[in-house]
Amino acid sequence: MKCRTTIEKISTNLFILLSGLAIPFAVSAATPHHIHIALSNTSEAVNWYQEHLDCELAAGRDDVVICGNTEIEFFLGRTVGGSEGTGVDHIGFSVPDLDAKMAELESVGVRGSGVRLIRFDDGALVRDIPGLFKIAFITDPWGTKIELVQDEELLGFHHIHLNSVDPGAALDWYSQVLDGERDILKGMLEGVLFDDIWLLATEYTDGRPGITQGRTIDHIGFEVADLDAAAARMNQLDVEFRQEPMVPDGARTDAKQAFLLGPDGVMIAVVESGWAGIEEEEFVADSSESTVLYVVPRTPWDEPDLQGIWTADAAHGIPLQRGVDAGEAGELTPEEAAARRERGTLNSIWGYDREWRDTTLGYVKTAPSTQIAMVVDPPNGQLPETTAAYKQVVANAPPRIPPQRARTPVDLGTYVRCITRGPVGMMMPSIYNNGLQIIQSPGNIAIQKEMIHETRVISTEPREGYGDGLKTWLGDSHGRWEGDTLVVEVRNLNGRTSYLGSSEEMKLTQRFTRTGPNTLEYQFTVEDPAVWTEPWTGMFTFVKDDSQYELVEYACHEGNYGMTNTLSAARTIDAREAEEAANEE
Repeated sequence: MKCRTTIEKISTNLFILLSGLAIPFAVSAATPHHIHIALSNTSEAVNWYQEHLDCELAAGRDDVVICGNTEIEFFLGRTVGGSEGTGVDHIGFSVPDLDAKMAELESVGVRGSGVRLIRFDDGALVRDIPGLFKIAFITDPWGTKIELVQDEELLGFHHIHLNSVDPGAALDWYSQVLDGERDILKGMLEGVLFDDIWLLATEYTDGRPGITQGRTIDHIGFEVADLDAAAARMNQLDVEFRQEPMVPDGARTDAKQAFLLGPDGVMIAVVESGWAGIEEEEFVADSSESTVLYVVPRTPWDEPDLQGIWTADAAHGIPLQRGVDAGEAGELTPEEAAARRERGTLNSIWGYDREWRDTTLGYVKTAPSTQIAMVVDPPNGQLPETTAAYKQVVANAPPRIPPQRARTPVDLGTYVRCITRGPVGMMMPSIYNNGLQIIQSPGNIAIQKEMIHETRVISTEPREGYGDGLKTWLGDSHGRWEGDTLVVEVRNLNGRTSYLGSSEEMKLTQRFTRTGPNTLEYQFTVEDPAVWTEPWTGMFTFVKDDSQYELVEYACHEGNYGMTNTLSAARTIDAREAEEAANEE
C-alpha cells in the first residue's frame, strides 16, 4: 500500500516547489504547520505559552507563538470544553529536565498563571516509563491538555496525540493522505513522523471521541507547497473536504487554505507555503447603551422598577483602587479591558475548568468594563488613610492562622464556611455566580445575590431606629427612594463580616439607579471612623440579562466535605511536622 501510494503521489506531482527550489518528481508531502486553539483572550494566551512553554512570539503577529517548528495560533471563540476526550486529546512538549519543570510549575500554582497540574493515581506529578521517557500532564488555563516529556533527542514541540476507535487505521490515514512516515517512537509507540514532529494515537474505548471543532484544540494544520495539486491527489483517496482550496476572506496572504475531516472527528487545515493566518475580528460584545433621555420604568404602584436578573460579569476585573501607575487615563481601551478581565479570571480559577467561569469571554453578552477602578471618591481612586488607632490595632494583632493550619472551623473565614461575604463583599463581582435578582412589592424590595444565595428583604417605608441594638451578619437595612435611586443604609453589623478591616461601627450606604434599559449603576459608600480617616465610595455597573442568565443553586461545600478535608489536612501537616521534629531530636 505504501509503495502504491508513493507512486500515485509522484505521478500527480511531477514538479512542486520545495524549500524554494523546483525539484522534479518530488512528493507533495505535508509538514506540521500549526495548532489552532480557541480561547477567550489571545494576549494572555501568548504570554502564558511564552512563559511556561518557552515559545516565542511570531514576527509581525500578536496571536501566534512559535514552538520549535510548529506554530500555535490563538483565536477568540466560544468553546464547549477542553481538548481532552476529543479526536486530538492533547499536544506534547519536550523539556530537558522534567522534574525541575514540574517543580517550577507546582511552585507557581493555579493562581496567577492558571497552570493546572494533573496527578497520576498515586499522586505523583511525573512518571518514568522505562525505555521511553519521563512524562507529566498539565492543562493551560483554557482547557488544552498538554503532555510534558523528557526526550533529549527532540526538545520543544514534540507530538500531537490523537484519540481513535482504531488507532492503526487512523495512523495509516495520516501517513497516506499527508505523507507522514509510519514509525515507532523509541521502539514502543506506533506513530507517524512528520519531519521531527510525532503524531501518536491511543485507542478510545468510551464510545467515539468528541469532534475537535468547538473545543479548545479546534483543528490542526499541515502545510504543502501546492495545495491544488495536493487536493487533487487527496480526492483520489476519497478524502472528505469541508472546504475546498481557496483564499479565505481576511487572509493575510494569497496562500490557499482547505479543510479536511480526518478520522475520529479531527478537523484538519491544509495550507500553502506562505500562509499567515486570517485577520480575525475582535470579539466585541454589547456595550452599555446610551443613557440620553432614558426614562426609568415604573411599577404599578409608581415606584422606579428595578426588577429583573442582573449580572456583574462585565465588572469582573475592575480593581478596587486605581493603580499608582495608572496615569491620567480615564478608562481602558476595549482590548486592555478584555486582557485585564482574563488576568482576573486566571488569578482566581483555583483549578476550576473554564466551564465554571462565567466571565470567560464569549459566554458573556456584555463587553468587559473599561472602568479604571471602583473607587470614585476620593477622586484619586485610592482608599483614604487608615487612622492611627487602627494602625496600632493591626500592629498588635496576633498572626492570622492560615487555612492549612486551621484548628477549628472558626479559624476559617465566613466565606470559606459558606456563611456570608458580608454586605460589601457580597455585591462584588467574581469569576462566577455574579447574578443579582431584584423583586419589588409595595413598600418592600428583595435583593438576592447568587453567590451563597444571600437575600435581603428591605423595607422602603419610613422606620425609626436600627433594631434596638440587635446586630447581625448583614446588619439592619433601611431603604428609601431619592428620585429614581434606591438608597439603602446598613448599620448594626456584628463585626464578623469585616471588609478590608472594617469594624462593627461601619455604616454602608448603597445606591441603585437604572441608567438605561439594561444597566443598573451600583454605588456604595463606606463610613467607618474607627478605620478610615474619611468615607470612601466605589461604583460599578450591573447588566440586565433576563433572557440568558438564571440564578442557580449555590451548594458550596456539597455536604461540607470541604470543611472536613481542610481540617483533616491541617492535622496531617501537624503530625508530619511533629514526626520531623522528633526525628531531629
